[in-house]
Amino acid sequence: MVDTTELNRLFWHSRRGMLELDVLLVPFVREVFATLEEDDQERYRKLLTCEDQDMFGWFMQREVPEDPDLKRIVDMILDRVQPK
Repeated sequence: MVDTTELNRLFWHSRRGMLELDVLLVPFVREVFATLEEDDQERYRKLLTCEDQDMFGWFMQREVPEDPDLKRIVDMILDRVQPK
């Protein structure tokens, strides 16, 4: 289980200052993060260490992360907002 302090920290780290990233990451951390398996929570933390420009390319689907862990969490976030 994730405590409130950790969720608040992740919320602030999810605010990247780039609107395209903020609209994906902030709702994900607020609404989904606490329900993720521990491995996926760790993947999200790893994602937050990446450069904004890399994340922008991944979320705009111009590029795919080479790291399979990052690819998994990016796909989870995109699946949440894209209609099937």
